[in-house]
Amino acid sequence: MPQEGKFFDLFNAHAEQVVLGGKTLVELMSVLGKSDDEAARHCETIDIVENRADKITHETIALLHKTFITPLDRDEIHQLITRLDDILDLIQDAAQTVTLYDIKRATPEAINLAEIVCSCCDRVRSAVSLLHTMDNAAAILKTCQEIDRLESDADRVMRGAMSKLFRDEPDVRQLIKFKAIYELLETVTDRCEDVANIIEGIVLENS
Repeated sequence: MPQEGKFFDLFNAHAEQVVLGGKTLVELMSVLGKSDDEAARHCETIDIVENRADKITHETIALLHKTFITPLDRDEIHQLITRLDDILDLIQDAAQTVTLYDIKRATPEAINLAEIVCSCCDRVRSAVSLLHTMDNAAAILKTCQEIDRLESDADRVMRGAMSKLFRDEPDVRQLIKFKAIYELLETVTDRCEDVANIIEGIVLENS
């Protein structure tokens, strides 16, 4: 039976897709109302990235079943790759909702939330890339704290965005559309925080 396996390589490969998804989401928000073709292209890119990440998730779980000695607890490996996948699933949901609801403009608040999502994704990649050795424990925990702070920032931005929406938006259909987008974008940061919590637990148990 194989020992160790390439789990950290797979985590890193998945985290790269998470970052790509986050960046593409920001690009999608920035072109709404300017270029339908570009918006469609960004949505397609997110679909491709999510599909690629799914394959990495399946490969990781298959490897987990075949590996006798794993570098981390089996449940932690399963949780980590699954929660990483949840981030991209929600990014895809947000992009598809933009298309399905035919949203033609992005509010400053939606762009701000997408940028926070992108920053969270970047920190997730950083934390994952350091996980191969517990010599990086302090740096990993610091990065996890940054993700927690960004998630709190997203909460604050969403509360302000909702308040403004219900105060200023006269069109009920637009209100419903943007409420859904804001909630999806904020939930992506929650999933990033879930990953940070798993990584934090791994570090505290193993260092």
